Amino acid sequence: MNVDQGLQAHWPLVTDAHDVLGRYPGDTRGVVFRDGAAWFDGRNSVVEVPNSQEILGGSREFSIAGWLHTAPTLDHVLGDIVSKFDPSSRRGINFTLMNFAGVTSSQANHRNLFFGIDAGTAPSEWRDCGRPGNSIMVWALCVHQGDLYAGTFETGKTEAGHVYRYAGEAQWVDCGAPAACNAVTSLAVHEGHLYAAASHYRSSGSSIAESENETPGGEVFRYEGGTQWASCGVLPNPEAIFGLTVYRGQLYASSMYKPAGVYRYEGGQNWQPCGQLSGRIAAMTVHRGYLYGSGYDVEHAGVYRYGGGDEWVDCGTPAGVTQTYSFAQHHGEMYVGTWPGGRVFRYDGEMGWEDTGRLGQEEEVMAMAVYNGKLYGGTLPLAEVYRYDGDGSWTRTGQLDTTPDVRYRRAWSMAVYQGKLFCGTLPAGRVYSMEAGCCVTHDHAIAPGWCHIAAVRGKGQLALYVGGKQAATSRMIEDGVLDVSNEQPLRIGFGTHDYFNGGMRDLRIYGRLLDSDEILALSKMK
Repeated sequence: MNVDQGLQAHWPLVTDAHDVLGRYPGDTRGVVFRDGAAWFDGRNSVVEVPNSQEILGGSREFSIAGWLHTAPTLDHVLGDIVSKFDPSSRRGINFTLMNFAGVTSSQANHRNLFFGIDAGTAPSEWRDCGRPGNSIMVWALCVHQGDLYAGTFETGKTEAGHVYRYAGEAQWVDCGAPAACNAVTSLAVHEGHLYAAASHYRSSGSSIAESENETPGGEVFRYEGGTQWASCGVLPNPEAIFGLTVYRGQLYASSMYKPAGVYRYEGGQNWQPCGQLSGRIAAMTVHRGYLYGSGYDVEHAGVYRYGGGDEWVDCGTPAGVTQTYSFAQHHGEMYVGTWPGGRVFRYDGEMGWEDTGRLGQEEEVMAMAVYNGKLYGGTLPLAEVYRYDGDGSWTRTGQLDTTPDVRYRRAWSMAVYQGKLFCGTLPAGRVYSMEAGCCVTHDHAIAPGWCHIAAVRGKGQLALYVGGKQAATSRMIEDGVLDVSNEQPLRIGFGTHDYFNGGMRDLRIYGRLLDSDEILALSKMK
């Protein structure tokens, strides 16, 4: 076995970004070399390699392999590993770690590995993946231990919000109702467990009849398997919880209705209030060292920043906005979805927000997620999904909910799972999926510490390896169709999602398919 056969570039990343083959030297910015590895700060660290059509180009087979280190507690997303992608033509490759919070109310992906290629192909049609239970609204989507979970709003007098596990095609397995109230409004993964927020949702806010089930919520549960849920306590005031998010290793929850409040989980049944709030915080995300919250009241409609203690800092309000709904990190910057006007704004720092355009003629932007190099957003009142193509341009990919004779339809929740983008709706209460290019995901959390990973483009199929073992494969594609050539540089530690946050060493790119034995051998090399 010769693991150097077909090797095109090799960056040990021990003391510099030198390619030991002498072909592709990297230009570093903000990268620190210590302890035999390159450390990226998640803010502006990157290694940039000039464009070459000989590496990660054409429709040829290739393999990427290396070691990553991620911290157990995070105050930023994990970001991109390797990227060579042209957003204008949608052509290239994306290799990243997804840690998406604020989508809309949930932490949809937690430490999941993503590998995708595209050649500007038309995305697939949105596919109906069924209705979880008697759902009216799919409030939450979350990937955990290889499965996709959905939290629902079910409106009948004797019905309650459930959590369901996706079983493929249009099938969903009931994982139980954590509480007797009508909705499970948020899902998040924390310390290896799935957590769910049980709430009483006032559905008149979506211009549909109020639920006959008036049982109050405000309780968080931990999933114990099967249909079993363990209570983690009731928040001090809320009847409903909007969001759950993990920040600096601790779980946070926000109140959906007044009184406003954000609470930190202290274990057992205990929740600690986090500061005095003059307005409600709804969605929450983690970005560049801080916990951010979206404002949910007209007089406090902007975005707020929290770094611990009792203080929330006002980060300004996008022009014309009376509610902010969701977050995403794209090209290293934070975006927020808003009402009214159906616009997405990009944070400029301090109090500034830049308008990135309106999604069709829609009025509200809810779920947002970065998927295979592009930012997607879901809308109201038509429950459409749009792709951001830059310079204020949003491209419609389809309408998901076509329920007749209703005022509002929502494309509310999103998650990336099994290489596809999933989206949950109101009032049909169904889940849909689509694929852009060809993608594969490892739907288990990458453990903290050092881990060997590899991404392989083979004959008509993509594969991911974790710890030397094959972890996931994509659907088969017609070999030779997806020409990923572009004029962009190859970037290590940055891409269309965000700057990488962690350590990296022994990064290799091959102009051929590595087999399982070769990848296992690389994973044993120190």
